[in-house]
Amino acid sequence: MTAPSSLTTPMTLHLAKVIAQSQGWISFDMFMAEALYAPGLGYYANELPKFGAMPTTPDGTSVKSDFVTAPEMTPLFAYAFARQIAQALEHTQNHEIWEFGAGTGALAQQLLTALAAMGVKIKRYTIVDISSTLKERQRTRLIDHLNVVQWADVLPDDMNGVVIGNEVLDAMPVQLLSRVGGVWHERGVVLDNSNPHAESPAFVWQDRPSELRPPFEVTGEHDYVTEIHPQAQGFVQTLADRLQTGAVFLLDYGFPESEYYHPQRHIGTVMCHQAHQSDTDPLTQVGQKDITAHVNFTGIALAAQDAGLEVLGYTNQAHFLMNCGIVDLMQAASLPERVAAQKLIMEHEMGELFKVIALGTGVPWTPLGFAHGDKMHCL
Repeated sequence: MTAPSSLTTPMTLHLAKVIAQSQGWISFDMFMAEALYAPGLGYYANELPKFGAMPTTPDGTSVKSDFVTAPEMTPLFAYAFARQIAQALEHTQNHEIWEFGAGTGALAQQLLTALAAMGVKIKRYTIVDISSTLKERQRTRLIDHLNVVQWADVLPDDMNGVVIGNEVLDAMPVQLLSRVGGVWHERGVVLDNSNPHAESPAFVWQDRPSELRPPFEVTGEHDYVTEIHPQAQGFVQTLADRLQTGAVFLLDYGFPESEYYHPQRHIGTVMCHQAHQSDTDPLTQVGQKDITAHVNFTGIALAAQDAGLEVLGYTNQAHFLMNCGIVDLMQAASLPERVAAQKLIMEHEMGELFKVIALGTGVPWTPLGFAHGDKMHCL
């Protein structure tokens, strides 16, 4: 799928200006931030379709979207998750939910429906999302819940409640580090000046020697590319500073530190998603496709602890959802829903790659989703 030139040209021209203003070189986290979030131009700030169902629905209808998240696959994800949220609300004596990066609003809609059916009273459901186009899509989808749903552009100094984020951390800009010939560099982006007759600016990599290092020693002498995650860790630290009472549940694909910086993972984890296809080149079709990186969950846990939160649990998505009763929910569901739900828990699908980490204030406790199969010892 190719975006119209009316979008492509302004995006690339904007990035070219940013690079020029930065003396010809920008770090990858700056590039990624502009590519995803530049007002009106970045991937999450423009009007191209993003989230949705699979490329072809059961009735054969073609769907224009780039990727699908768990709530779009099956509501059973939210119904199971709702059990965990209900327990957390009761344990922390709260009636408020905060969702970061709510996408289409599917998870919010399904959670509110499930919690209402469970008799759980929600005073406020606050969505924090920087995309104006997604906010409008969320408002439309959540029309029946506007008595409790609100949107926030700025976090208050004090927060209370249960905070959730499904596939939020992976979209936070990362810095790239490259070890070339045994020397560590920070990998950045410059303009490609090799074709002076090109109609639109193009971008290429350029490494600069750096004092930055991965948090975990990468053994061997081979060339190696990886990421560090100051923005994701900063996000967790901000939550820790603001959250007075409550709990945080973050779901995403990633690894603990020892796996993340494994010597064999030498090309890093940065990926792009467009039209349900993936590629590893974020420097092309900028603004037209998603750019993500896997999450270093050890770094998230350490940032949380350093900022005063307790790590309540860490496990894979399969264990989390099964602890929350998804298998029982599947038994009462239709065949298509059972098939979709199986993808959430099967090891070769989303069950093992996706992880869940829980953080909390006050005295540590064991959330429902981590009753069996907790892997905090792996962090």
